[in-house]
Amino acid sequence: MLADPTRIKILWALLHGESSVACLAELVGAVPTAVSQHLAKLRLAGLVQCRREGTFVYYSAADLHVRALLAEALYHADHTDRNLSDHPADDHDYHATAGAGAGRSR
Repeated sequence: MLADPTRIKILWALLHGESSVACLAELVGAVPTAVSQHLAKLRLAGLVQCRREGTFVYYSAADLHVRALLAEALYHADHTDRNLSDHPADDHDYHATAGAGAGRSR
């Protein structure tokens, strides 16, 4: 599910607050139909949720566990490239950086 760079970008954006498909498409540099398809998959996986307001649909990260999941995925990618420690909890500098900006706005 998190192997697609566009999905990673979408989740990262949604960790900073809810957004519409059109805004997400602009943020991640993809066409709205592709973003919509990615969001449908992320929603089925329980990683994002949506709410309707009139004809608009707004998406957000499902909960704070998504932040932890994304941090682990990004750490893993870094770990394989830079020979870091085995787990983020063991790497104090990375752990401090991953926790930066942990507050989520809505």
